[in-house]
Amino acid sequence: MDIRVRNIRKEFDLFPALHDVSLDIRSGELIALLGPSGSGKTTLLRLIAGLEFPTSGQIFFGDDDASQKSVQERHVGFVFQHYALFKHMTVADNIGFGLRVRPGRDRPPSAEIRRRAEELLELVQLPGLGNRYPTQLSGGQRQRVALARALAIEPRVLLLDEPFGALDAKVRKDLRRWLRELHDRTGHTTVFVTHDQEEAVELADRVVVMSQGRIEQVGSADDIYDRPQSPFVFSFIGQSNALPVEVRGGEIAFAGQVLGRTDEADGHWRMFMRPHDLEIVPAGEPGIAGRVAVARRSGSSRFAEFDVPGRSERIEVELPASVASAPGMDLNVRPKRWTLYAEESR
Repeated sequence: MDIRVRNIRKEFDLFPALHDVSLDIRSGELIALLGPSGSGKTTLLRLIAGLEFPTSGQIFFGDDDASQKSVQERHVGFVFQHYALFKHMTVADNIGFGLRVRPGRDRPPSAEIRRRAEELLELVQLPGLGNRYPTQLSGGQRQRVALARALAIEPRVLLLDEPFGALDAKVRKDLRRWLRELHDRTGHTTVFVTHDQEEAVELADRVVVMSQGRIEQVGSADDIYDRPQSPFVFSFIGQSNALPVEVRGGEIAFAGQVLGRTDEADGHWRMFMRPHDLEIVPAGEPGIAGRVAVARRSGSSRFAEFDVPGRSERIEVELPASVASAPGMDLNVRPKRWTLYAEESR
């Protein structure tokens, strides 16, 4: 089931949560809505679900305008961050709940509901746990049950709101891998909300980066990391540095030092660089000079953050194995790769 969001605006008490948002989601695609708190990602998910209705604009499921239809009419499965399982029901009864509350003529026989619950327990790798209660399961197991319950109604679209946010890091990583494999087997059109960049790029076919109620960029993990279309995307995705520079006659200058060349027009720009795109050069050569404030290690990589005279923001550089650094040490770096954005860019 493909989904088309067209020029959606959503206001809460005249506060605009979404501004003219449009998005195409292909049938069978796994899409991540990624952004900081207040970016509008959960509002967009709830609009697709039918838990909220747009102030203006339309949402299509296939060729069907679903903008004013209820959750039930849209036939979506929804998984919340905190499971929302019924504690007084067994696992099997939780999974079959959506089928049992259907109107009489649409309600499958009890035996069919039980068979469906057992099939889904196999699918989510929890066979034989149907008679247990949610309190007898781990957090990761409860989230799998919640997903099985969403799948039980055979939804046209599967929606997940921060599905692993309440779990510890190791469980989250395991469940991400499992959900990707499950999606590939079932082929549901799936949309999930997350603020976790690693989760988004590992799971999704495409990532929708949102900020302040707008979509900043839609693309693959490589697109948003290697070809960010705005300063926000560059700074939000991965680690980054930003430096005000001036372009004159094709030269990029900072504090009187020429850092590189460009075809961009003369004027004031902001240069964005990844820590691994900076190289250390000898003192006195053209570069960005400063004094190390913090030296740290992250996994197999080592980083230094250094203060630049006249700048409140530090520059971070990934260090090669041959270079040692310590607080107080002088450092001079030059960018090997960068992206320039005009000063007025959002």
